[in-house]
Amino acid sequence: MTQTGTAVDAPPSAEGGAAPKRPATEDRRQKWRSRRYRWDAKLSPYAFISPFFLFFAAFGLFPLLYTAWASLHRVELTAPTDMEWAGLHNYTRLFEDHFFWNSLWVTFTLAVLSTVPQLLMAMGLAHLLNYKMRAASFFRVAMLAPYATSVAAATLVFAMLYGRDYGLINWFFGLFGVDEIDWKSGDWTSKIAISTIVIWRWTGYNTLIYLAAMQAVPHDLYESAALDGASRWKQFRYVTIPSLRPTILFTVVVSTIGSVQLFGEPLLFEEGAGASGGPDHQFQTLGLYLYEQGWRNLHLGRAAAIAWVMFLILVVIGIVFGLISRRLRKS
Repeated sequence: MTQTGTAVDAPPSAEGGAAPKRPATEDRRQKWRSRRYRWDAKLSPYAFISPFFLFFAAFGLFPLLYTAWASLHRVELTAPTDMEWAGLHNYTRLFEDHFFWNSLWVTFTLAVLSTVPQLLMAMGLAHLLNYKMRAASFFRVAMLAPYATSVAAATLVFAMLYGRDYGLINWFFGLFGVDEIDWKSGDWTSKIAISTIVIWRWTGYNTLIYLAAMQAVPHDLYESAALDGASRWKQFRYVTIPSLRPTILFTVVVSTIGSVQLFGEPLLFEEGAGASGGPDHQFQTLGLYLYEQGWRNLHLGRAAAIAWVMFLILVVIGIVFGLISRRLRKS
């Protein structure tokens, strides 16, 4: 028995003696390990994702903010540190420029000419590949070959195909008595030719996206439709298309954004035209117009304003398609 106010005796050990007390240093080590484990559990996820935010801040956020600041100044590419405050002058001058509105119209036209046929063809090809067929894996891999091809290589090949004097396209049309077409100098002919390059490169990519979405559609829906007497066309129309509405919206958004940023194909389509987009600027996109102002005319502030206008156009496109997506979800 212990007396009042005295320490309690240590419990007897298995051998009958008192159990040894744990040293204070061991307690401190245990507390430190526990605290370090809690810190590791809390901070490790942030450490793993920090490289993305560091690179985004250096190569994404900083250029965006610097471009916005430069767009409010008169600054030349030859002296990028010499800035003179101009306010919204670069923007107001931009909206008064005929070539800006021409490049905006060309960009919109190419977006329609390339996006609509591209997605329709991708949908049809995905529907064919969705059924059992021989060498299906080969055709699926072949769909990605144009996407993996370099923009420069694809554009140069198509530029030769659309040549006026020795192009294969004019030779084929000549078999039917059609006169030689100057694809590169014409207004609509140049737009059609450039849009075919975009269609050729991106149709296979969208085909595989649609194919993956089609394979996720439950087969019970097709079986029920077949029992009700629906043909393959009706199954495609009333089962496949409604099930793919989110995927279709995604491909439309991505294709539209890519069309607004179109640059490599029109730049390399005609040798010697460069950023002007042909003798009459007939295929000068917003990307080419930005390049011409910033790297040909050396007006860095004006080019920064064009870049921000393109960014705002993409923001508006995203908002519009976001509202459409919300309405589709409600329906």
